[in-house]
Amino acid sequence: MPFTRSTFLALCAASCLTWTVPSLAQDTYPSHPVKVIVALPAGGSVDMVARLVSQQLAADLGQPFVVDNRAGASGQIGVPVVARAAPDGYILMASPASFLTTNKSIFKTLPYNPETDFVPVVKLVNQAMVLVVRDKSKYGTPAEILAAAKANPGKLTYASSGDGSPQHLAGLMFESQAGVRMLHIPYKGGAPAITDLMGGVVDMAFAPLPEALPHIRAGKLHPVGVLSDKRAISAPEIPTLREGGVNNVILSAWIGLLAPAKTPQPILDRLSKSVKTMFRGEARARLIEVGMEPAADEAKPLAQVISEEIRLHAELVKAAGLVPQ
Repeated sequence: MPFTRSTFLALCAASCLTWTVPSLAQDTYPSHPVKVIVALPAGGSVDMVARLVSQQLAADLGQPFVVDNRAGASGQIGVPVVARAAPDGYILMASPASFLTTNKSIFKTLPYNPETDFVPVVKLVNQAMVLVVRDKSKYGTPAEILAAAKANPGKLTYASSGDGSPQHLAGLMFESQAGVRMLHIPYKGGAPAITDLMGGVVDMAFAPLPEALPHIRAGKLHPVGVLSDKRAISAPEIPTLREGGVNNVILSAWIGLLAPAKTPQPILDRLSKSVKTMFRGEARARLIEVGMEPAADEAKPLAQVISEEIRLHAELVKAAGLVPQ
C-alpha cells in the first residue's frame, strides 16, 4: 500500500490517541473509588494506618479509598491480588515490611515477587516494637523472662502476627542475642495474637507499639521493654530492653503504601504528595499519639529499603536455622 498523505495523517491521529488517553486518565485520577488491600485482619496497626490514610486521601482527592482486608497465609492471600491488578492506581496496598522482605526467606516460593511486582508510593510510618506480657504476669522484667526461658528451654511461648512477621523476627532476635530458646506461636494478624495474650493462651508477645499501647494504657498488658536504642516518643515511660540488660535486640516495623508495577508515575506522585502533605498536619500528631512515627519524608527510597532488608532478614533467618516452608 502506498504511503500517502492521508495514511500519514491517520497514523498521526492514532499516535495522538495512544498518548492522550492514558494522559487524560492520569490527569483525572481518581475518577472512581480506589481499593486499598490490607493482607491482615482488621484491628491491627497496618489496618489502623490504612484506614487513616484512606480517609485522608479520600478527603484530598475526592473519591472513596476503601480498605479491603484479605488476611491469611502471611500475606499470600491479599498481596497477590495487588501483584495481578491493573497498573492504573485503583488497587493499592498498605503493607507491613515483612510481606515484602522476610517472606522471601521464610517461604520456598511466593505467589508474587516483592522486588518486581510492585512500585512503592511512599513509606508511611515506622513503629517501635515492644515486648509485652499480660497484666500481673510472673514474667514482668527481662531478667524474669530470661530465667524462665533458660530453666525451661522451648516451653515459654510468644505470639506473633504470622511466620516471618516483624514480631516473629523480634522473637528470633531476642532468642539469638539472649541465648535462649522459646516457642513461637503464629497468628493471622496482630489483633488475635494480642487477644490470646490477654486471655492467657500465650506467655508473651512482641508487638508493634500501636497495637499494644491501648492495652498497656488500660492496664491489661505490661510492657517489658521496647526493642530500640532509645525510648519511644509516644511512650517514654516504657524502658528499652537494653536498660533491662538485653543488648542488641533492636527492631522496628515499617508500613508502606504500594501500587502494582508499571503504575504511571503521575499517579504515584499524586498519591505521594497527598500523603506527605497529610503527615505534616494534624495526622502527624494523631499517629504519634497512638505510637507511630510518620516516615513519608525519609530520604532513603522505599525500594532501596526493601532490597536492603531482604538481604538483612535472610541473614537473620539463616542464622536462626529456620528452614523455608
